[in-house]
Amino acid sequence: MNDRERRVGDIPLSPERLRAGLTPEQLATLRTLEEFGWVLEFVRRPLFRDPLPVVYDRGRTRCALLEPDGSINEDHGLVLRD
Repeated sequence: MNDRERRVGDIPLSPERLRAGLTPEQLATLRTLEEFGWVLEFVRRPLFRDPLPVVYDRGRTRCALLEPDGSINEDHGLVLRD
């Protein structure tokens, strides 16, 4: 991950800003997941690529990516810090 991908500081983004740029399919999946306690934690925004929204379940035991088509990818291979 390069410096441009890092979020500066610990200031949480508003839910509206986190959702900005997500596809309609991602937003529909996110709304459904939120009904089951999942939370949009952050969105990676790599240069020249689609945003990568990362969601966690309510117990923070599982995380997943929301693909541009709205599918849920739990086998993403991302290395995430706690």
